[in-house]
Amino acid sequence: MSPLPPSAPPRRALGSLLLALLTLGVVVGVAAPAQAHPFGDPQTVTLRLGAPDVVRVHWRVGMEDDLTYLAQDLDLLPADRVMLDGAVDHSDADPALLEDSPALDAYLLEHITVSSSGRGCVGSVVDKDDLLDDGVTLDYRCADAVTSADVRVSMLTDLSPAYTTMATGDGGERAVYDGTHPDHTWSLGPASEVREARLGASALVQLGTVTLGLLALALVVGLLFLRRRGRA
Repeated sequence: MSPLPPSAPPRRALGSLLLALLTLGVVVGVAAPAQAHPFGDPQTVTLRLGAPDVVRVHWRVGMEDDLTYLAQDLDLLPADRVMLDGAVDHSDADPALLEDSPALDAYLLEHITVSSSGRGCVGSVVDKDDLLDDGVTLDYRCADAVTSADVRVSMLTDLSPAYTTMATGDGGERAVYDGTHPDHTWSLGPASEVREARLGASALVQLGTVTLGLLALALVVGLLFLRRRGRA
């Protein structure tokens, strides 16, 4: 009497189980809530003095649908806009939802902070009438006249730490904010004016050097031409 055929090897059963788990993972991945995408155009921030004791900050979003993600994070979207899996579609009305909400003011003042001489400056939103095209202007009133300021920017990094903000200050100073670098110290007022003057003087020196070099080259070429003509 021939023996019964052996049962399926354990490896085959394990392979079937892994395939089932992978299939389930794909399904779950597809159904996962949509996440903000921080790899488009970066946000921008510019800083200058609005008065001797006021730091004026202007923030502008990088991508239009980032405003949708922010509105969703602040619970400003109607319930019927959010799907069962958490995904949400962009709408042209989303910037207006944010403009009309005090939640945006609170978010801005929480994620953009300014201090000078070790003391915090009191912030206020002064303009957010055209959030998408013009951005937001904020003023931070400090206790004394400002020559340098410590500015923290963490806009949208609570949605994803990969969001970046390209910042520009007086005198051409630049910095990049992101989830791991939220702080930068800026020179403002007289200090930045001195730096700007130095940059301008340096540019003039470089331009003068180039001009003298071109004149010298033209002189050499002219002498060579006259020399050859004389020989002829």
